[in-house]
Amino acid sequence: MLMEKEEIQKIFNNKKQGSPRKRRGRKPVEIESKVAVQGNEIKHLHSDVEEMKKDIEEIKKSLADIHKVLSEAKGGWKTLMWAAGAGSAVTAFIIMIQQIFWGK
Repeated sequence: MLMEKEEIQKIFNNKKQGSPRKRRGRKPVEIESKVAVQGNEIKHLHSDVEEMKKDIEEIKKSLADIHKVLSEAKGGWKTLMWAAGAGSAVTAFIIMIQQIFWGK
């Protein structure tokens, strides 16, 4: 459970005044160390989130590039298949003419 900013300030202000309040038998040092640990963890989490945001932006750019390449490849494959079909038809026609004139 994260402590609110006001609660953290109260803990530190009480220590500075020299009259720390006891909470459920805990020592003020324990509370301060837990607050410090939580603050450190929050800083690390913020930096991790920022890194993840950068990574996500890079992934989006990569996906856009991949989509662009695949879109171009679709048109290229269609053209290649059309050319291969036309070449096969011309070859079949030449073989048919050859069989008619130079067949048996």
